[in-house]
Amino acid sequence: MSHPLEAAAIAYTAPDYLAEVQDAQARAEIATLRRDRQAKLFEPVIQPYREAVLSVCDLQSDWFDFSGSVVTIGRSQELTPAQHTTLTQALRTFCPWKKGPFDVFGTLIDAEWRSDWKWERIQPHIQPLKDRTVADIGCHNGYFMFRMVDQSPACVVGFEPVAKHFWNFQLLQNITRRSQLTFELLGVEHMHLYPNFFDTIFCLGILYHHPDPIGLLLKLRQALTPSGEIIIDCQGIPGEMPVALTPRKRYAKARGIWFLPTQACLETWLARAGFSQINTFFAEPLSTQEQRRTDWAEIDSLQDFLDPDDPSRTIEGYPAPWRYYAIARK
Repeated sequence: MSHPLEAAAIAYTAPDYLAEVQDAQARAEIATLRRDRQAKLFEPVIQPYREAVLSVCDLQSDWFDFSGSVVTIGRSQELTPAQHTTLTQALRTFCPWKKGPFDVFGTLIDAEWRSDWKWERIQPHIQPLKDRTVADIGCHNGYFMFRMVDQSPACVVGFEPVAKHFWNFQLLQNITRRSQLTFELLGVEHMHLYPNFFDTIFCLGILYHHPDPIGLLLKLRQALTPSGEIIIDCQGIPGEMPVALTPRKRYAKARGIWFLPTQACLETWLARAGFSQINTFFAEPLSTQEQRRTDWAEIDSLQDFLDPDDPSRTIEGYPAPWRYYAIARK
C-alpha cells in the first residue's frame, strides 16, 4: 500500500508468504489484485472503520488465549480507563459483529453467530494443522483464523473481499501480532491462482452464495496440495434426493442465495469436482441458539427469518435452513 495512513492504521502485517507461490505468473497476478483491492481500504465510505483502527493502533499485548471458545486478546488491567473507553468505541464501530465470541482487554463481544460451536464440531475431524499452510475462505473478521493459531500452523491466509472485515481483523491483529496470519482482500474465485499450495482449505458458509458451486469446488481442489484436505460448511435443505433449492428472489430474507443443497447433493458436488474420501460429519437444522440477535449484533437474525407459525419454514415458505459439514481429500 502507498496511502499515507498505511503505517499508522496497519501497525502490523505478517511476513509475506507470496514468494512461496511457485507459479510466477500467478504470483504476479496475485500481487496486482492485492494492490487494486487494498486501494479500496482508503475509500471515503470505509473511513469510519479505518479511523476506529487508528484510534487504538497503539494498543498491544503479549497475552492471548485462542484455545477456548472465546478468542481472548489482552487483559483488562493492561489498559487505563481512558483506553478502555476508546477501545469500546472502536469495537462498537464494527457492529454488528457476526462472528465470535471475542474478549478484547476484558470487553466480551457476543456475536450473532456462535462460531465456537462450528469450530468444536469441525476440530475433531480435521488433520492437525501444525506446520500446515491453511486457507480460510470467507474469513470475515478472522475468528477461525485466530482459533487455528492454537494448533501452530505454518501460515493461515484468510480470503475476504470486504474492506470492513479487513479493518475489523486488523484492529485485532495490531494488538496480538500473530505472524502466521495474513488477510487477503480476495475471494474464492481467485483460488486457481494458488495451484497445489494449501494443505488445508476451510470453505465455511460460502458455496450457497455463488451461482457456480461446482466451478468453485474445482478451483479449490486445484489449490490443494496432492494430499490436501477441504472442509465445507454449507447451508442447505432437508431431503434424500441429490437436489438443490434455487430461491426465486430471497431465502430467509437474504439476497445472494443461489443453491441450497441436500446432503446428497453437496456430496455429489464434491464428487463431481473430483474429491475423494467424502464424509459429511454434521447434518442438523440451524438453531436460533446458534444464530441470534445480541447486544453486539442488534439486527434481525434467524428467528426473524422463519415463519412465526411454522418454524420449519422460512418467511417465504421454503424449508428452514440446515447446515451440512463435509470433509474430503484431493
